Amino acid sequence: MTITKIVFSNLAHSQRLKSFRTSAALILTTLMLVVAAATTAATAQTYTDLFNFTGYDGRYPVGNFAQGRDGSLYGTTEEGGANGYGVVFKITPGGKLKVLYKFDNVHGFWPVSGLTLGTDGNFYGTTSFGGTHNSGTIFKITPSGSLTTLYNFTGGADGSSPAPPPIQGTDGDFYGTTFLGGQGYGTVYKITPTGTLTTLYQFDGTHGANPSFALVLATNGNFYGATPGGGSSGDGTVFKMTPKGVVTIVYNFDGTHGSGPSAPVIQGSDGNFYGTTADGGRDCNGGCAAVFKLTPHGTITVLHYFEVDNPHPIGLVQATDGNFYGMTQYGGTIGCGVIFQITPSWRLLDPLRLRWHPWRRARIYPHATHHWHDLRAGGSRGDLQQGCCLQL
Repeated sequence: MTITKIVFSNLAHSQRLKSFRTSAALILTTLMLVVAAATTAATAQTYTDLFNFTGYDGRYPVGNFAQGRDGSLYGTTEEGGANGYGVVFKITPGGKLKVLYKFDNVHGFWPVSGLTLGTDGNFYGTTSFGGTHNSGTIFKITPSGSLTTLYNFTGGADGSSPAPPPIQGTDGDFYGTTFLGGQGYGTVYKITPTGTLTTLYQFDGTHGANPSFALVLATNGNFYGATPGGGSSGDGTVFKMTPKGVVTIVYNFDGTHGSGPSAPVIQGSDGNFYGTTADGGRDCNGGCAAVFKLTPHGTITVLHYFEVDNPHPIGLVQATDGNFYGMTQYGGTIGCGVIFQITPSWRLLDPLRLRWHPWRRARIYPHATHHWHDLRAGGSRGDLQQGCCLQL
């Protein structure tokens, strides 16, 4: 297969990665741009910068893009805006950006989650800090920019520092995780669209610790997720949770089949779950990292070990061609990461070497015949590392 090379002119990368969000790779749809380019190889692709952030209109775009009913893309920046605490923005297919809301600490700051489009047409997201107790918030924002704080985390039993966006269940409520709080290891919560929060589960270390990634709603009606730490060996877990909050450990990582999940798990078309780990089961000093398949009953198969130290793979997505695509933050010819494809027969095709670090908070999303993603740093103001939105 042919992969069109993506060349980035700005080699600068962020100097400031917040420690706990460094592991929070909310990347269920991270690679849809690459998938689209790969599966339409016969069509020439054109790269266009749609918008370069200046800082006042936001800095470091992160998290999920959500497409609104009007066809525009809605997202968040970690910092920037008039108050420096991040913004919610809207960008049209033509590249016209409008700042919808500037966070002010009172209503939260550092909105690293991005947004989820609810069935009511509004958008839902989280801030990692700020709010009444400085422990983060869950918010709702209308397409016109009217923001409502649905919940202020207290930092206690209800959790603290939510990083991933909540996802909407079949019951209309939203489900998500917090990195801290509860017993100190994070929580899983449910919140209604009107703001009533229920703590469904408190992690205790033994059953996982510090969930950093979004949940996935499986075809059986249960939620699945991963924790980068905790479990019987301290190497992380994959867990299943019923809508009522009953948690079962599907797999405890022990280093042999990978260690430290580095992104959300996804459910493949075959009903199995697929994901990546930050470390692997081979002797590569710090660990080689791995791509794995996990059955709903907990049988794991390592599909690929990376042959370099600590490449940090940042998630998978399955394309309509049946193949899986992913990225690594490091490794490749010049150490700036690769984009790879694994075929259904689990053969890793020659990766695309990047000249830019695909930071874990860069996301890629599809829109009709156009393909979008946001970059945490770079752009025409790459010396200031504000980031950009682009189209391919």
